[in-house]
Amino acid sequence: MTEWTWTAETTPQWDAAKADAFSPAGPGLHGLGAPAEGDALGDAWWRVGTADGEVAAFGRLDDTWGDAEVLVAVVPAFRGHGVGSWAMNRLAEEAAARSLNYVYNVVPENHPDREGVQAWLAAQGFDARDTGELRRRVRVTDRAVTPSS
Repeated sequence: MTEWTWTAETTPQWDAAKADAFSPAGPGLHGLGAPAEGDALGDAWWRVGTADGEVAAFGRLDDTWGDAEVLVAVVPAFRGHGVGSWAMNRLAEEAAARSLNYVYNVVPENHPDREGVQAWLAAQGFDARDTGELRRRVRVTDRAVTPSS
């Protein structure tokens, strides 16, 4: 099993690794517009890496009114290796640490693999709503346990 690292981006910016992770759909499909290299990004972002320092994925959390929209983007070379599920669980931990109620995602109608992503989210514990939104309740068990000193 691969060990992943979870690193908060203190000043998230658009870069080549994000462009790779968002391919082929692109950032515009996910409401990020058309950022250029170095453009600042809003919200909270994390970079998922490998022990060798390769970028494997990104997680994004946009919290509003007690809930958070979450997004996982996996670099193509790492798709199908469990990093997306791992990152989604880290996002749930981040939401729990902020005392949020739900994490959610809306898969755009023109997403190139809409049904596949919806099925993947369902497998991650997300429930579909009539609005097209998929929601997952943030549980106390999502909180990361840190060893006491």
